[in-house]
Amino acid sequence: MTPLPTPVSSTTVAQRIAQELPRLTRSHRQVADYVLTHPLQVATLPIDELAVAAGVSVATANRFARALGYEGYASFRAELVRGFEPLIAPVEQLRGNLAQPSTVAEVFATALEESHRNIEATRRTLDYGACERAVQHILDARTVYIAGFGASAWLAGLLHHGLDAYCADLRLLPTPSGVTHGARSVARGTERDLLVAIGFPRYLTDTVTLAGIARAHGVRVLALTDRPSSPLAPLADVVLYAQSETRYRPNCETSALAVIEALTSAVALRTPGAFQMAGSVMESVVPWLHGAQGLRADAAERARDTAASGSTRKNETPS
Repeated sequence: MTPLPTPVSSTTVAQRIAQELPRLTRSHRQVADYVLTHPLQVATLPIDELAVAAGVSVATANRFARALGYEGYASFRAELVRGFEPLIAPVEQLRGNLAQPSTVAEVFATALEESHRNIEATRRTLDYGACERAVQHILDARTVYIAGFGASAWLAGLLHHGLDAYCADLRLLPTPSGVTHGARSVARGTERDLLVAIGFPRYLTDTVTLAGIARAHGVRVLALTDRPSSPLAPLADVVLYAQSETRYRPNCETSALAVIEALTSAVALRTPGAFQMAGSVMESVVPWLHGAQGLRADAAERARDTAASGSTRKNETPS
């Protein structure tokens, strides 16, 4: 008795391929090999591009989908997309936007308008109570850890740069040692420490995992992310949200950077002796500032002249 086919909706594409593999033709197996090797990429490809990538005809690609029990390539691809939606959405959006005719000037104007709109949306929805708590957590922390990977690693670096003058012990967790170094560091933390976790779609597991480890060890968590549905939000003691919608890239980082600059400015405002700290930092970097060496030499020469003039006046005999 011939077994009834398994309903497509109850299995993954990989399972369907495994079930049907003995009955697939050589060209269909060629497509199957490509799908199993590049499932995420195939989920973003129209049928003609898959056919080219797999080295078969469009008709063969469509017959392959039917051989797996799907009505056609569209339903096969829809099933493959399932579970990949957060990853694929920016790619699909980019594909649609790039398909629309536009000039370089229009792209520049659109990108700048998006940045302005995201910053304004972030400002309107900002929770100022959360801002106060975020600043206080940073100032109270014995050690501040900063975690951000992928594209957010650049934001993490900028936050580290902005807080460096105001935190006695500030540690950037993305290092050549990898995320395991960050996990070991955070696991040694206590309620006196703080982890700042930065993550935007597509959220990386590394950042979410570190936030979970921090929470498990009593370390406070400050999250910088895009929305309450972010996987970082439920792990955080305080969340600062930054709007990140964009047409041409996975995320618009402009608003996140604006929040980082606002946060570091507020920390500077609340830090005792911030002005003296800034002056000390400036003095330490003078040798690397273009043109500053000459100013420093002039100042030293004026100081010597002043000292010499004072010494001369002391030695003069009154007439």
